[in-house]
Amino acid sequence: MLIHIYINEKLTEIQCDADTMLMEVLRKAGCKSVKCGCETTNCGLCTVWLEGTPVLSCSVPAARCDKKHVTTLEGVQEEAEKIGSLLVDEGADQCGFCSPGLIMNIIAMKKELTNPDEDQIKHYLAGNLCRCTGYMAQMRAVKKYMEVE
Repeated sequence: MLIHIYINEKLTEIQCDADTMLMEVLRKAGCKSVKCGCETTNCGLCTVWLEGTPVLSCSVPAARCDKKHVTTLEGVQEEAEKIGSLLVDEGADQCGFCSPGLIMNIIAMKKELTNPDEDQIKHYLAGNLCRCTGYMAQMRAVKKYMEVE
């Protein structure tokens, strides 16, 4: 089937099967920030925005994205660099494998929530699995990012 997806605001024509997941399409389109960590919607590594809302691209059929806007980390580089720098400063970026999905959710959270407390941050980011950091350094970085305007 032929679908048309706006990937990071660029209209892209894609040939795919009906059961092809969005993550596969995005990786083939060159969006290497979209990663597969589990294929069971439990890790958050494949997080992208579909029409501005965070989704797990490993569980979204690409066909459902026809004529829709998908944003990956490549499409929010300037904002991603801000939170990325804070993650590094706090020692929260060790292997970096989880960073793209985490960063996409952090940016979305900042757009959605005003002055969230720690429990709200934990709830919003609960689907992001990190096997390296222990989350405390990430929490410090997120709190600093949420304070920055």
